[in-house]
Order: sequence, then C-alpha cells, then structure tokens
Amino acid sequence: MTAPASPVLNPGAAAARATDAILRDTLHGTHRGVVVDSPPGAGKSTLVVRAALELASAGRPLMIIAQTNAQVDDLVLRLAEKDAELPVGRLHSSDTDPYDKALDDLPNVRKSTKAADLAGLDVVISTAAKWAHVKGVEPWRHAIVDEAYQMRSDALLAVAGLFERALFVGDPGQLDPFAIVGSEQWAGLSYDPSASAVTTLLAHNRELPQHRLPVSWRLPASAAPLVSSAFYPYTPFRSGTDHGDRRLAFAVPSDGSGADRVIDEAAGAGWGLLELPARHTPRTDPEAVRAVAQVVRRLLDRGGAATSERSEEPVPLTADRIAVGTAHRDQAASVRSALAALGVTDVVVDTANRLQGREYDVTVVLHPLSGRPDATAFHLETGRLCVLASRHRHACIVVCRAGVSELLDDHPSTEPVQLGVTVKFPDGWEANHAVLATLAEHRVAWRPSD
Repeated sequence: MTAPASPVLNPGAAAARATDAILRDTLHGTHRGVVVDSPPGAGKSTLVVRAALELASAGRPLMIIAQTNAQVDDLVLRLAEKDAELPVGRLHSSDTDPYDKALDDLPNVRKSTKAADLAGLDVVISTAAKWAHVKGVEPWRHAIVDEAYQMRSDALLAVAGLFERALFVGDPGQLDPFAIVGSEQWAGLSYDPSASAVTTLLAHNRELPQHRLPVSWRLPASAAPLVSSAFYPYTPFRSGTDHGDRRLAFAVPSDGSGADRVIDEAAGAGWGLLELPARHTPRTDPEAVRAVAQVVRRLLDRGGAATSERSEEPVPLTADRIAVGTAHRDQAASVRSALAALGVTDVVVDTANRLQGREYDVTVVLHPLSGRPDATAFHLETGRLCVLASRHRHACIVVCRAGVSELLDDHPSTEPVQLGVTVKFPDGWEANHAVLATLAEHRVAWRPSD
C-alpha cells in the first residue's frame, strides 16, 4: 500500500496553510500592517480578491490600492466573478477612457471620479495616483495594497492617511519602482522616496508580520528551481506542478532549422537558448531580431498544443498564448516589424516593465546583454531578467549572442557602495551567471543558413 503524500511536500496544502495564516493576521491580528511576499504566479491577485471578500463579509469596508488602471480593472472583474452581488466602487480619473468598458456590464459596480460618491460601498478600488488626490473622507478601517513592491514609498505616504490597517502584497523579485529623477541624494536614508513602499514600511516597522506564498502555479517544474534559486534565495518556492504534468507537442515535425531545433529543445526541457555568433551589435541587432521572429513564426506554423492540469484535452498554442520580451522599446518595435513581415500580428511584444504580472504558455526573450560591449546597471538589473524568465507556463526560449559570460567577467560591478543602503541580493551579475549556466545546457547554435 502506497503511503500518503507528506503534507509538507504537497504544494496545495502548503499554499493553503500560508493563505490561512495571512488571512488570520489580516482579519484578527493586532498589527497595523501585514506584508506578503509572492513569487511569480503564486496567486497574488487570488489572495487579494479572497482577502477583500472575507473583509467585506465580516462587515469591514475596505479600499484597494493598485498601481495601474489595468490592475484595478482586473481586480474589479475578478471580484465580480466571485461575488456578483458585492457592491464595488471603481474610483477613476477624468480621462476620456478611464476604465475597461467591460465594467459597464456589471450592475454591482458603481463608477465615479469622486470618492464621496462611493461612500458606503463594501469595496472601493483605484490606483495609488488617484487615491493620492482623495481628501476629506473618513478613513477606511482596512486597505489592501496590490503590487506593493512596485509602489514607491512617497506614493504610500500620500495615501497612508486614508486607512487604519493594511495588507501589502507584492513580488520582491520584480522590477523596482520607477522614478524619473535621480535619487542619489536620498540613498541610505530610511525615508528614501524612491525606495519601494514595503522596504520603507519595514524599515520603520520591523515588528510587522511577514508571510510568503510558497508555490508558483505559473512556472513549470522545469523553471521554478532556477527562478527560485537565482532570484529568491531567501524566500524559496516550488512549482505547483511536477515534471510530466505539462506537455508541449507539435503536429509538424522539425525542418532542422535553428528555430525548430530550439523549439524542440524548449518543448522537452522547458528552456532553450538560441545562440548567435559573438559580436558587438546595435541595440536593435537585425540578426537577433530576425531569429526571434523566426522562432515565433515556427511556433505558430508547427501546430503546437499544450497539455496541463487546466484541461484534460490539449489546448492549441495560439498567438495570444505567446509573448516576446525585450529590454528596450526600440527592440520591441523592431521585433513587431519583423513579425509583421512574416504575417504575425497578434503576438504580444513588449518590454519587461510592461510584461510584469502577465502569463503566457511560451515566451521568447531577447537577452538584455546580447551583443552588448558592456554590462550596465540597467541591463544587469535583477528584476528585469527575473520578469523575462518567469512569464511562461510551459517553455521559455532565449535568443542571445555568444560571449555574455565573458562580458560579465570583464565587467564586474563598479557601482559605488553607499552607507545605509540595503544590499540587494542576489545582484544582477550573479543572477545572470546562474541563468546562463542553466541555458547553456539547452544551447542550440544559430547557423548562417537559418
């Protein structure tokens, strides 16, 4: 007789225990804040929605703070899906197109540019930027801050007077908050306005409960160990699935090209590296861009189908389930142009910043350091590589010129050490080496004839 699986190794049980502890501290704890660290695809939005529903059902109206309008609209739709009777307020700007028009079809959602119009509703949701302009209202007992690591601390300060207690949920491995001005003058200070809301919050409130979600339901078993060790060494996580639970198969056999060979490698191993010859190139390297476009075109031409725990039957690998990730907008524009020339228009092509929080079956990544003569702080930013390597459910294919390992060795970090600044670990140099070491095991050479 087979012994029952240990609950310690059961991802569902581990995730449930973590969620129960988070909700217990949120609903019944005495601290003014609760912090939750979440790896990619661990169910941040699911947690936010569940916490909101439980607070509302307990008679505790709340506000939800997200970072973008797209995140706000997604949360409104998710709440309506779970409870179509829940009164929800969507606080929006005065722009001509301020919210997703799908919200107009939800009778339980009231929309307004004024917070006073939404008073008394169980849940009111808006962006941090909109909440910062809200004045003269009674503070909410509870708030939930979604994507809290992407919120700058000055944005948190601007809304802190609107609530008494808050649940902060975010991914510490993603890109740092964006600032359009230099922040060197505040480096090392506990009130650095360019630091993330969570970093500043914990610097002043070290006693706050901190939790983490231990399971990624997005990343396959082939990807979770690498992403966990390379980007989350102090908060490890595992995949919610095991090897063999997901499969990617193609109806059309390989034609022997580099694109097809790396597709087959990634389909079997979860990772694929299409390596071009070493060369210093312009940022919009024409050969690398063409290689990315060829990989996407062949992914569609070969009739791919994905099998997973979500469906008993194989699901076609369509254009909307494929994404291309780049470091720069001009690279994304070049890839879109190359894809259009091949008749591909429906595949998402965007920078890491804009791909945050999104999920696809297969991703094709133009490596940030491909063809570069140097390794700048921008290209070594840990969060950028983490985002690009963690959007997929089945496979990630990286297109890169040879020589990046040598480039890293020739350009060790020369950033000045500043007193009081928390060292971010792992740094980009180390994370890049870790990812390249794994990709090297799945290398396919791009040939001139490809």
